[in-house]
Amino acid sequence: KEELERIKIQNVLKRRIIRVYGYAVKTSDNLTSLNENMAKMESNSQKRKYLRQTEKYLKEQFEEPLKKLSRKDGQILVKLINRQTNKSTFELVKDLKSGWSAFWNQQAAKLFDINLKTKYEPADVLEDFYIEMLIQELAAEGRIDYRPAARNLKMDQVKTKWKNKLGDSGYYPEEN
Repeated sequence: KEELERIKIQNVLKRRIIRVYGYAVKTSDNLTSLNENMAKMESNSQKRKYLRQTEKYLKEQFEEPLKKLSRKDGQILVKLINRQTNKSTFELVKDLKSGWSAFWNQQAAKLFDINLKTKYEPADVLEDFYIEMLIQELAAEGRIDYRPAARNLKMDQVKTKWKNKLGDSGYYPEEN
């Protein structure tokens, strides 16, 4: 019974990861190019103008598809953005826009049960561990365009920790 429950949880998580992983990767890519381009600019007015243009473009590209995501998809997307950038979504908004914008975005996200300050912690959060294991599995199957995390997650140590913690409970994911 526990095995079936774990498999069901993992299948749901897999579908969610497939749905949002690409957005996290695109966010990371866009952020990298944005920072590279802004570093080349001399004046703050140039930077502000470029940031506004980029924001407009990104809104046109992503606003509608992102609106269609479920709350849980949004929660996972926030975690995956942290995985890809090593910054929380809140920090990214604060750095690029302002603390005021970050505050209001956080308030809006809370209405949907999403915390923009959420970090991706596979060593401490079981769901994050499952997500990382499933990302590896989906990458091996060629179902996602895999990108390594922005920081070393030390997955060998994390796997050992969870294996010891979960033991034979049926909740430790099987290695494929």
